[in-house]
Amino acid sequence: MIARLSGTVADVAGDQVVVDVQGVGYAVGVPLREAEALKDGDAVTLWVYTAVREDAITLYGFGTRADKAVFEQLISVSQVGPRLGLNALSKFTAQQLALAIESNDLKVLSSISGVGRKTAERLVLELRGKMAVGPTPTAGVVAAPAPKVDDGFAIAMAQLGYKRSEIDLASERLKADGLAEKPLGERITAALRVLSGAAYARPVERT
Repeated sequence: MIARLSGTVADVAGDQVVVDVQGVGYAVGVPLREAEALKDGDAVTLWVYTAVREDAITLYGFGTRADKAVFEQLISVSQVGPRLGLNALSKFTAQQLALAIESNDLKVLSSISGVGRKTAERLVLELRGKMAVGPTPTAGVVAAPAPKVDDGFAIAMAQLGYKRSEIDLASERLKADGLAEKPLGERITAALRVLSGAAYARPVERT
């Protein structure tokens, strides 16, 4: 069973991404909000749920373990399949879905493609108090548009062994230097210079 894939995006079509891993292309269904943030050539790591049926093996990928865990919880509900679970995470983040379920927000849940009121009620009945991701305390966040995932910069830097705090620091420096919109490769090169200390040289103070 495939649990995780790390490679390069070879193709994006709708919510389907082909990940090239050492010359082998894996077709993976991903939340639409994640697919929209990816482009050919991006480095990507996906946490994968492998759905096995008699006639097919289908891969579903997620940028975070939390998204994968929530996906697995959603499809554990009766009459909720992988497509509906993917639709839910295409519209909302794991945190937003957890808040909607914990607050019994049927209106929000029913706004997901393929989810009617009865399905929304089942989601609340079977998952309330059990979500892998705790709800955010900020009221009204569920109605906000879901943020797009990183285009591969953070993933690539993490694969090089850098911590989240170091990646955030490098990102802020790139923004300050006007490099935030540069191609991924150029940003990674600049970030490596920043984190190596080369970009932190301070000017000599003159008296």
